[in-house]
Amino acid sequence: MSAQVLVLNQNYEPLTVCGWQRAVSMVYVGKAIVVEEDSRILHSPSTQMRLPTVVKLAYHVNRPMPKLKLSRQNLLARDRFSCQYCGRRGKMLTVDHVIPRDRGGTSSWENLVACCAACNNRKANRTPREAGMHLLRRPRRPKFIPYLSYAVFTAAVKNPEWRYYLEPFAPHLVGS
Repeated sequence: MSAQVLVLNQNYEPLTVCGWQRAVSMVYVGKAIVVEEDSRILHSPSTQMRLPTVVKLAYHVNRPMPKLKLSRQNLLARDRFSCQYCGRRGKMLTVDHVIPRDRGGTSSWENLVACCAACNNRKANRTPREAGMHLLRRPRRPKFIPYLSYAVFTAAVKNPEWRYYLEPFAPHLVGS
């Protein structure tokens, strides 16, 4: 069994995703409260309980708001693992500078896009306009609650049991 559990702060902010074993142990020792359950039942010699899918901490954890890091994984998650020129999907994508670095382009959220190897080679060291290509979506810095990494957050939003708890923090991702 490889179930994941969404862990919420006491005020229902998403904090992390952990394995079911960790969540069950937090509930058992009183550190967390089960908010949502699965239909599967866990058995032990002395008790049984439903498998939790969402737990809330019994106390508030103060965490400083982390910065959203620009990383290859976060960039690919932002672009939904699809080439921003042709729309081809997959995990074997490259990262392209929309405005090439030697022309003053920076390595920033607004200048980097996911790109398949064919489109990257076709574009080469030119701007999309010079290469006769256009972007499907304008690259932007993602807006979301960064307690979870962006890649984990975008994957978590796809879980229908977790959407209700994640939607207030990134409604633009829940609809996609």
